[in-house]
Amino acid sequence: MLDSGDTAWVLASTALVVLMTPGVGLFYGGLVRRKNAVSMIALSFVALALVSVQWVLVGYSLAFSSDIAGFVGGLGFLGLNGVGMDCGNLTIPHLAFMVFQLAFAAITLAILTSAMAERVKLNGFIVFGLLWTTLVYDPLAHWVWGGGWLAELGALDFAGGTVVHISSGFSALALTLVIGKRLGFGEQQMGPHSIPMTLLGVVLLWFGWFGFNGGSALAANGLAANALVVTNTSAAAGAIGWMFASWNHGKQSSLGMVSGAVAGLVAITPAAGFVGPMSALVIGGVAGVLCYNAMLFRIKKVFDESLDAWAIHGVGGLWGAIATGIFATEATGGYTGLLYGNVWQFTAQIIAAGAAILYAFAITLILAKLVDATIGLRVTEEEEYVGLDISQHGEEAYT
Repeated sequence: MLDSGDTAWVLASTALVVLMTPGVGLFYGGLVRRKNAVSMIALSFVALALVSVQWVLVGYSLAFSSDIAGFVGGLGFLGLNGVGMDCGNLTIPHLAFMVFQLAFAAITLAILTSAMAERVKLNGFIVFGLLWTTLVYDPLAHWVWGGGWLAELGALDFAGGTVVHISSGFSALALTLVIGKRLGFGEQQMGPHSIPMTLLGVVLLWFGWFGFNGGSALAANGLAANALVVTNTSAAAGAIGWMFASWNHGKQSSLGMVSGAVAGLVAITPAAGFVGPMSALVIGGVAGVLCYNAMLFRIKKVFDESLDAWAIHGVGGLWGAIATGIFATEATGGYTGLLYGNVWQFTAQIIAAGAAILYAFAITLILAKLVDATIGLRVTEEEEYVGLDISQHGEEAYT
């Protein structure tokens, strides 16, 4: 039966998750040079608008309609056909569940803009974004949450470690290989133009993540409360873990601390409904260290995955998926992990993470090459030199 408290919580959580998408824009916008600040923030808004339309038309159906061979949903919910105010087997309206999932799809595409920073054509991003959401995100969401083959396997992903973070992080790495490095990368200073803007973006992300994870309980209950507690705990541990890992490299930067917090938030996402606070401390702390070292590896290999979606979301999401299979406890979510003797759950998590990495990376590589070969993904050298704010939007962040 419909429950007004559950409905109110999921609707509020949806608003929190939607707020995270412009939060990503501010996080990324502060990290680029001032001539590209408008562009980076605008890409997140474009992602939100694109996915909001795509999800209503076809995306929700591909992710959550009746199963086709364990790979993708059918077209039963095309144009939200049959998606109404009734609650079905949930305690919230079907429409509330649909729009909550829409917010997840939107922020996933926004995260992916990390790989295109300061050099992507707006029309190229629009075409690529629509293709990527339809052919990468929607099938992955169906695999895990829509009754697909990973759900049948028993893989756990409470709020999107595999579907959101592994997919966007490893897709960002693939996209980087196609779009190439920024002009002067490794030769010129390309530091952040506004650290306060980035810090504000992380504030919005941390705040919104309570809806991201807590709302995934789909009810106002003890599971939602646990998700909020472990989310905050892991974020804090991630910030501290990054700080300690980077201690030998000079002064402690605020960017490092907030990057560690985001790493902790990413890592706890798949586990938030299955682990307790003590496990969250370990998951977040390890995430801060792992993601910091992944960033160093990326720099050493001279990959211009500009804003570290791979190092933070990809590696953090991978660790979170595996950690779910290690620390899941029956007392929290009814599942057990490796620490409690359940080897199969640990194995299922590794299979799910590996499948998501391979699928997201391969399909993204193909789509990026296709778009680049047709309408082009990258701006001209002159447009890149001038900056995307002027060349793509005809605006300046600061006059």
